[in-house]
Amino acid sequence: MDIPDTQITNISSREFFGECYASAEVLNTTLNNWLNSQTFRPLKEQLLEQLNTSDSIRIILQTEDNQTRKLPFQVWNFFERYSQAEMALGIQAYERVETLYSSLSDAGKVQILAILGNSKGIDIQKDRAILEQLPSVEITFLVEPQRQQLNDKLWSQPWDILFFAGHSTSIADGEAGFIYINQNDILTISQLRNALKKAISQGLQLAIFNSCDGLGLAANLADLQIPQMIVMREPVPDRVAQEFLKNFLTEFSTGKSLYQSVREAREKLQGLEDEFPCASWLPVLIQFPSLIPPTCFVLIGE
Repeated sequence: MDIPDTQITNISSREFFGECYASAEVLNTTLNNWLNSQTFRPLKEQLLEQLNTSDSIRIILQTEDNQTRKLPFQVWNFFERYSQAEMALGIQAYERVETLYSSLSDAGKVQILAILGNSKGIDIQKDRAILEQLPSVEITFLVEPQRQQLNDKLWSQPWDILFFAGHSTSIADGEAGFIYINQNDILTISQLRNALKKAISQGLQLAIFNSCDGLGLAANLADLQIPQMIVMREPVPDRVAQEFLKNFLTEFSTGKSLYQSVREAREKLQGLEDEFPCASWLPVLIQFPSLIPPTCFVLIGE
């Protein structure tokens, strides 16, 4: 919430932030009490028996309930013990896909399609600058494209990563999301369904929506069986989105796993939480359950 300096309010920023921190602590405590309760004890005991603290661990929560998907399960104290573990969301109903995807670097340079949509009131040029600093990649930028232009690009060649920065939103129940591709056009995933299915069949492995309120987008894309997605659970400030993107790509480009890169980039956002409370709760990884991601996505080509 941005409050103009000249506006008279009934609460100070310090009081407002204090209430945010207090509410976050209550949610953190309540969520941990629930996950550590007798109901979940058998599951937790099995995890502790089977897993080593040095293991790289993917935990996928399969649920269709939108309120549950909004909960920051990453604050579960289980993750303090397992520093190489990260939580992802997955859908419950899906068809098994046998395809195993190889490392992004196997074919040489990573192909990225970057969509820079409606930027009214936000700065997405920093997102572009971050992407342009990546080594040994080929990036195609579409700046406020028309629908036909975006559709044609998705069909035109194999892509490894789809990136979107701009305005986006989800409807209240989280069943659908919208991206604002330019000043006039708002699209749903279903309006790009055929083009996205083609891109996925040609090897699209990761979609990153560095934009607000992306759970609806994730729900729609999951139906298309895209292997992995990164979205923001709620509306996200520019600075938080840009810092996450920079940190994620920095970790990812060194050869770390997708899950570990997301975790480290997410946890680094804690440094901004004096200004943006609970910023580290916003990014979330979405995993198609029957697809095993490569042990390492390498963004360094030949």
